[in-house]
Amino acid sequence: MTSLPWALIACLSLPVAAGAQELRSLASVDQGRGWDAVGRINIGPNGFCTGTLIEDDLVLTAAHCLYDKATGRRVDASELTFLAGWRNGRAEAYRNVTRAMAHPDYRPDAKPLDSVGSDLALLRLDHPIRLPQVQPFATDAAPEAGDEVGIVSYAQDRSEAPSLQELCKIIARRPDVLVLSCAVDFGASGAPVFTVQDGLVSVVSVVSAKAEVEGQPVSLAVPLAEALATLEDEMDAGSPATPGVRVLSNGSGGAKFVKVVPTESP
Repeated sequence: MTSLPWALIACLSLPVAAGAQELRSLASVDQGRGWDAVGRINIGPNGFCTGTLIEDDLVLTAAHCLYDKATGRRVDASELTFLAGWRNGRAEAYRNVTRAMAHPDYRPDAKPLDSVGSDLALLRLDHPIRLPQVQPFATDAAPEAGDEVGIVSYAQDRSEAPSLQELCKIIARRPDVLVLSCAVDFGASGAPVFTVQDGLVSVVSVVSAKAEVEGQPVSLAVPLAEALATLEDEMDAGSPATPGVRVLSNGSGGAKFVKVVPTESP
């Protein structure tokens, strides 16, 4: 994990750890109730990311999950599987992916911090998921710096069940990147960042990477509004997917994050 450039640190107006809570496991059916539209995306035999059902046949995740970082090879849709509500060896629904599309502006060879704003992808499932316990999440525009958000994710040491961090904060916001106090780790790429308004849970961002600010771990996320609208237009228009980079297994069952490259030495 590397440090953010000073230009972004200067945007911070809140303590990095403000409002952060410990992760809470959603390993049981009761604990995971209401979160089953979040699932694990298996990438080939070893890698995985986190994804979220936003329509009955459409999953939202990070673009870098679609590319092999070592070779630049685009992962074929046939290598992807979405496991909705995956926990302890079973899922509420298993679906193959027929089409995977990265945001048209995403470039796998760009510096990681420069690519966060377009690190978004959509997966079209081979069959819709229409189950009462798996309800797609609504999406909304990103909140402002200082607002409270949460994350549901899988990661390298908790790949068999999702975990919830119910309260963390946006500590900085730029048009192309959110800096969050939320805890993330390898495998949480593509995890939904959500808000709760009047009891309605909405996905407002997607986890792109983990980073560091003045020695404190943070996460970087994609503001949804414009990026998702562009991506949905591309998907609807039937444009071919943009090449990119799959997140590789780190040897412990999780997928590796894109590392944030600082513009100055730590």
